[in-house]
Amino acid sequence: MDVIGNIYVVATPIGNMDDITIRALRVLSEVDLIAAEDTRKTGKLLAYHNIKGKLVSCHEHNEIAKAQDLIDQVKGGASIALVTDAGTPSVSDPGYRIVQTAIQNQIQPVPIPGPSAAIAALSVSGLPTDTYKFIGFLSKKKGKRLEQLKKLEIEPGTIIFYESPKRINRLLHEMLEVLGDRYAVFAREITKRFEEFHRGKLTELIDKIEKNESVKGECTLLVSGSMETDPICMRDIRNKLAEKLKKTGKKPSALAHEMAMEYGCSRKIIYQEILKIKNRFPAGNK
Repeated sequence: MDVIGNIYVVATPIGNMDDITIRALRVLSEVDLIAAEDTRKTGKLLAYHNIKGKLVSCHEHNEIAKAQDLIDQVKGGASIALVTDAGTPSVSDPGYRIVQTAIQNQIQPVPIPGPSAAIAALSVSGLPTDTYKFIGFLSKKKGKRLEQLKKLEIEPGTIIFYESPKRINRLLHEMLEVLGDRYAVFAREITKRFEEFHRGKLTELIDKIEKNESVKGECTLLVSGSMETDPICMRDIRNKLAEKLKKTGKKPSALAHEMAMEYGCSRKIIYQEILKIKNRFPAGNK
């Protein structure tokens, strides 16, 4: 079936240029226009696959202005492929506003699925895949970022983040403070020549990263979810909390921080358990 007038949301390689579907190559070769986040990068991809296409720039700074123009062209019968520098458009990348505008104009965008750094990393992470939450990039503002992390304290599934190499170390330290020393997987340069995966507690990942002079390439970070639903873990924690509350005079906040670091649970969960124990045995904890 030939490509007809519509918006095609086309996933492109996240690194290795051979990671692209046959259908995506066909669509890119047949559409009237390719709206690209960076025409230079997309131009290299097209040249690699011997595709000659008309490119137009469409990135986060001009997407709103471009959206209606592109939709008007589709209404006139044009077929347009929407691509980003890597992966799937509108997933932590430009594209959302164009897709939204298309739908508002009774145009159903056509997905051309393919690579995604989040799913690629999750598939080899060794972390649970039955339940996961994709966050993408957190806020660049510290206060907002910490607020976002706190909301994830009791998230039960694997949590997936994107971050720039310049900010990854800072993010790991903030996660350690808010979420506790959880098991995590740090991936960079997925599918590229210098692809790396590092696994371990957040403290171990921080140590590995700080030993390197610099981190390069796109980063994907996967963090284990809350251990609140693990009955064995929580039983051990409750027993140890009861023992420490009986033998030490530590304040609940200090004890919560200590135990969160030890077990990789959130401080909020530990603090709630402390309050439950103190309410259950108030006389023994004066």
